[in-house]
Amino acid sequence: MELLLVFLVAISLSMDAFSLSLAYGTLGIPKKQIYLLSLIVGIFHFFMPLIGMLIGTSILNLIKIKTDVIVFIVLFAIGLEMLVESFSHKEELKVMKTIELFLFAFAVSIDSFSVGLTLTNINPNYLLSVTIFACSSALFTFTGMVLGNKIAKLAGKISTIIGGLVLMIIGLFYVI
Repeated sequence: MELLLVFLVAISLSMDAFSLSLAYGTLGIPKKQIYLLSLIVGIFHFFMPLIGMLIGTSILNLIKIKTDVIVFIVLFAIGLEMLVESFSHKEELKVMKTIELFLFAFAVSIDSFSVGLTLTNINPNYLLSVTIFACSSALFTFTGMVLGNKIAKLAGKISTIIGGLVLMIIGLFYVI
């Protein structure tokens, strides 16, 4: 039963990575960067729950971290960049900067940090849990990026505009 719960949590944590990857994939990201981004997101989903577990609620009580605001800023900025990019007249593949890869991974894995606060309650074998989280999120990210690329090829520039707007709206939901 504990393993089923771990898989359900892993899928839940991966859904935002999937939806954001789907939207961001409409930019026509090269395959090499799709693999790299999927790997980085997986690594973040491995370490963020561990960090959350190690830090614990005592630190969070001392420092009032508004993770929702951080996620909003990152998602809104990525969405805004997508909108601006969609109105440029270049028809080339969008190569993500290294900082963009890490910001994307951070934005979609911040919820894993809070799951880490109660990780040992979900499953005492926390290393197995975070490994499942990492694999699931990497797979969901890869799938979203590939599907986003396919949608972009079918729908063209409008898919990038919609993807950017979706990211901005999702970001707004974090602060509302």
